[in-house]
Amino acid sequence: MEKIRCDICPRRCAVDRTVGERGYCGAANELVVARSALHFWEEPPISGESGSGTIFFGNCPLRCNYCQNTVIAHGDIGQAVTPSDVARMCLDLQEQGALNINFVTPTHYTREVREAVREARDLGLHLPVVWNTGGYEFAEVVRGNVGTVDVYLTDFKYADPARGLRYSHVRDYPERALEALDAMVDVVGSAVYDEYREQERMIRGIVVRHLMMPGGLEDSKQVVRLLHERYGSLVRMSLMNQYTPVLATAAAAGDPRAAAELARCPELAERVPEWEYEELLDYADWLGVEDYFWQEGGACEESFIPAFSSSVVD
Repeated sequence: MEKIRCDICPRRCAVDRTVGERGYCGAANELVVARSALHFWEEPPISGESGSGTIFFGNCPLRCNYCQNTVIAHGDIGQAVTPSDVARMCLDLQEQGALNINFVTPTHYTREVREAVREARDLGLHLPVVWNTGGYEFAEVVRGNVGTVDVYLTDFKYADPARGLRYSHVRDYPERALEALDAMVDVVGSAVYDEYREQERMIRGIVVRHLMMPGGLEDSKQVVRLLHERYGSLVRMSLMNQYTPVLATAAAAGDPRAAAELARCPELAERVPEWEYEELLDYADWLGVEDYFWQEGGACEESFIPAFSSSVVD
């Protein structure tokens, strides 16, 4: 039988997941969900007051070494489900009053997620669908999401490819993230909002997140300049200061994987100084970025990290 080579993300692992081989992301032939619940810590037009109907998928193509959600990125927790199960989760979240359905790290399950959305819509799902991604996508996957995805909540982590290699173990992060973002702009266009349950909600559009990291001020400025000059108001930036040194916490608790990464990247034990974040916001203002999200003090707290358990539904 011919081998089915996985090439859904830019890593192109070429493993045959249909027979149980696992790629870099950790996924094989099972669709894994770690959490399905209302989530209140996304940007205002995503979470609002009612919450975003968030489904966290297990495993991750990037596996950044500073990830707040390591337990799911490395597949340490989660349940195997079917696309029909995910469709029912979507409908349950809609019944709970969610503003949208928010798929977190769905890329390596693209086919199954598209199937779940089709089934959920046939059964009455009317909420917009958010594709919440680390930004490391193929443009053709984005284009293939037309008819499934309404809003992209995407990262742009690094302008310098060396930082992508250091922290996410990929050599081409900026190149791929730009190609994917170009495709998002082409297929989604300008943002559209409505009023839903007396809350402003994004029903179409693109939010680009950038998380400041220790020692990364100049790279963050490059990211802001690049996004502003390339896309202007077609994307809405979200500049984040919630970096939390979870790697140091895990290493102190005896995790050998965390200890090895911390030894390689000791700067990740530090928090981002408030003055650096303020300088980045001032820089965005100086460039003329008129409408972006920012975070106020206390963002780098453990409360921003959802609780994961063996049950995917809270």
